[in-house]
Amino acid sequence: MTADVPGTDALTARSSRVVAARKLQRRRGRDKAERFLAEGPQAVREAIAAGAVEDLFYDLDADTRHSDLIDAAVAAGAHVHPCTDEGLAALAETVTPQGLVAVCRFLDQRLPEEANLVAVLHGITDPGNAGTVLRAADAAGADCVVFGTDSVDPYNGKCVRSSAGSLFHLPVLRAADTADVLGVFPHAQVLAAAAGGEDLYALDGAGDLAAPTVWLLGSEAHGLDEDTAALAHRKVGVPIWGKAESLNLAVAAGLCLYASAAAQHRAHLWLASFAKSGS
Repeated sequence: MTADVPGTDALTARSSRVVAARKLQRRRGRDKAERFLAEGPQAVREAIAAGAVEDLFYDLDADTRHSDLIDAAVAAGAHVHPCTDEGLAALAETVTPQGLVAVCRFLDQRLPEEANLVAVLHGITDPGNAGTVLRAADAAGADCVVFGTDSVDPYNGKCVRSSAGSLFHLPVLRAADTADVLGVFPHAQVLAAAAGGEDLYALDGAGDLAAPTVWLLGSEAHGLDEDTAALAHRKVGVPIWGKAESLNLAVAAGLCLYASAAAQHRAHLWLASFAKSGS
């Protein structure tokens, strides 16, 4: 396997490259370096495909198990570094490291000029939930995801892992103020996901979800504060027909995003069919 410097001994937890990369586990270090860590084969694979990997650290077992990814990183121009188990464990943030940790450049993301489906996270501080929402938005075909006021850093290690590679698939932006972000999409309706809001499926039945939509999503513990919820055109809730007290934030977000995506796809197919029949 080709390393950054052929014949180099495996790096340890005290090696300067490992010590420098470890600083990216904290937001201050990430923001200063404009770099972040992606851990595990799935995240590393997507990071390589996105051209974001600068350095790849791997343990000696991964040299065999994930040789394809190491070769791909070399082919993409990344520096690769074999590590001792101790050295790799110093960079990994999981209890059982998967043998690969990549240093990635911040993604150069911009808000799309036109967007039909957007997720805006407001005050969502749990990185696992945030990453899962990002994954759901990607699966639903959303145009972008914005991490708004008081939300976790999308480059947080747990958020990156929870996104299962989706961080590299669509524009993901950080915004200091949620209200400013909403103003970027004047053509779209803003729907606030909120308990006790209008029935999601009733809106779908009325055809109201087919329009370009920004979903405003609040924290699982507190939801959206009144001032932020007031920025939305409507408050929408997922009906609970069983005995559960509430839905997990990521589940509710996924249902809302998929309902909009399905409605928009149906509208697109209808228009395509109408245009074809009229030609």
